Amino acid sequence: MDLLIFDMDGVLIDVSRSYRKTIQQTIHIYLKHCLGLRANLVSNEEISFFKSAGGFNNDWDLTSGFLLYLLSISKVPPLPKQKKFSFLDAAVLYLRQHLSNFHQRKALCLKRTHLSSFLEQVKASGGGLKGVQSVQKGLWDGWVYRSGDINQENLVKRIFQEIYLGNKFPSHYHLQPLFYRDKGLYLREKLLIERKVLSSLRKKMKLGIASGRPRFEAELALKRFRLTPYFDSVVTLDECEEEEGRTLKATGKRVKLTKPHPYSLLKVIEEMGISNPQCGYVGDVVDDMRAARAARKESNLLAIGFLGSHTNRKKTEESLRHAGADLVIETPAEFLRLF
Repeated sequence: MDLLIFDMDGVLIDVSRSYRKTIQQTIHIYLKHCLGLRANLVSNEEISFFKSAGGFNNDWDLTSGFLLYLLSISKVPPLPKQKKFSFLDAAVLYLRQHLSNFHQRKALCLKRTHLSSFLEQVKASGGGLKGVQSVQKGLWDGWVYRSGDINQENLVKRIFQEIYLGNKFPSHYHLQPLFYRDKGLYLREKLLIERKVLSSLRKKMKLGIASGRPRFEAELALKRFRLTPYFDSVVTLDECEEEEGRTLKATGKRVKLTKPHPYSLLKVIEEMGISNPQCGYVGDVVDDMRAARAARKESNLLAIGFLGSHTNRKKTEESLRHAGADLVIETPAEFLRLF
């Protein structure tokens, strides 16, 4: 093999106590602070269920989708349209006032007994946030402010980034935190594949990364775990969005190039400059496998599932194989035996 490409979250880095917990806390803070509602924290298993529906490579989208689901199974009334705001405080005030009468009657009680059937419908509708909106017919969209500028009305991204980055949020975004003032959950991350394994692999082949992380957060992990020397190419969310912008400008068409689209994988292969390389892509969710399979139209690439920090390994392996994994690896040591 000439090139082995890794996803970052759940493959190189254990994010079960960082990104997963950030999703949980963002949902909790959004419901409590922005809507004045109380609910139990969602579980890691429920988040994994959402991931298995496909189309949720972006954790901001997953968080928004989960919020829409929770609101739809509650007695919160539908609110299909959003208003425009110039300041986050105005958006929060509007949401709380709009829901105040409901909140005074009773606290929100959520029963997530139908999550599996709901996600089957989402999957059948194409997966991702659009799949959620399709199933719900957009009836609860007005409650979840998830797009636009982080300082104006994108409440989901603002809360999420404050929680994940902690004390790095002000310096990166040049904004003061509004919802969270504790240590960033990125500090809870751990290395899943040890540097000695990467070093052994690096002696045999080129290594790359195709990640859905923003570049700043990808570099944060690479520097923190001293991984930079092992990888010849790192493609992130930033590169996908930049290409999306160029495509829009050139053709007038909006395209989505994040996984399961193969763009990030093919970009890594292109940057290597190897003629007709034999490649492998290692991922831990269904979108990774779908991206790898899609990349085969242009490259000789093996789809490798990695169970990593997944708790329900049997179900995860089934979903990875169903999504197109050629083989599934349980431990980092298996990489050395395989290659």
